Amino acid sequence: MFPDDTRVYAIPLRTRFRGITVREGLLLRGAAGWGEFCPFADYDDAESVPWLDSAREAADRGWPAPVRDRIPVNCTVPVVSPERAHELVAASGCGTAKVKVADPGTSLVDDCARVAAVRDALGPGGLVRVDANGAWDVDAAVAAIRALDRAAGGLEYVEQPCRTIEELALVRRRVDVPIAADESIRRAADPLRVAVAGAADIAVLKVAPLGGVRRALAVAEACGLPCVVSSALETSVGLAAGLALAGALPRLDHACGLGTLSLLTADTVTEPLRPVDGWLPVPATAPAPDALTEADDDTRARWLARLDRIAAFGE
Repeated sequence: MFPDDTRVYAIPLRTRFRGITVREGLLLRGAAGWGEFCPFADYDDAESVPWLDSAREAADRGWPAPVRDRIPVNCTVPVVSPERAHELVAASGCGTAKVKVADPGTSLVDDCARVAAVRDALGPGGLVRVDANGAWDVDAAVAAIRALDRAAGGLEYVEQPCRTIEELALVRRRVDVPIAADESIRRAADPLRVAVAGAADIAVLKVAPLGGVRRALAVAEACGLPCVVSSALETSVGLAAGLALAGALPRLDHACGLGTLSLLTADTVTEPLRPVDGWLPVPATAPAPDALTEADDDTRARWLARLDRIAAFGE
């Protein structure tokens, strides 16, 4: 499609995250700057169209003006040992930590130990949230949430404990911990029409799967819930769009999940968007990829072909 104005990256992760060990994607340039196109492998062509819309918005149009100039962020704790979890949180400078739980091959006992270590690292004033990525059924979710809440000395919220809106609603009625919806919104056929008010207390918004900053703002207005903006494990180019959304939301009551560069072994820019004392600035545009090491020829060809295919699919 735009072979002269695209860069393809393949960056190893420090720890397996969301089932992958290497993050791949494509950066494209337009009149307004750079955008990032990086749908995960499990996103089919139809689901990948909003990711391209988001990249094109950043590259061709830019973003709405912000109403704040910096964003509080949480640190993200992958499925690691309690000792490593403690180290990550203590080094982050953040007052909020999001802990991945319910990963295949791990137990609830493991998850509770990791959460307890995170609480110890944060101290009593910090906030602990957990993310199950829809792994539990209703009964398992209720039991796990109660155990994790005890281990944390109180959870801020639990993100996507079950897969469906109906299951979230059932869990929400049986636990005292607030429920956040993520996949139920961003993977819906029409996120603007997802009725989450009875199933969740918080909406988690990710710019790329929702089709860009403006589209995500419309989803935030439609759902009528407090929002948390999270990354889709992008490089700094894509993270800038998440910060633009967080900066433009009329209300922002929670730390956002945008401090995820710590999960990557490298970045595409010389000045990465890494939190300082738990905060990130809202950029006017995405940074240019001036430190990107181009992916190998096979990876580049695969992503250029995917770009062309998704562009044609969305027309």
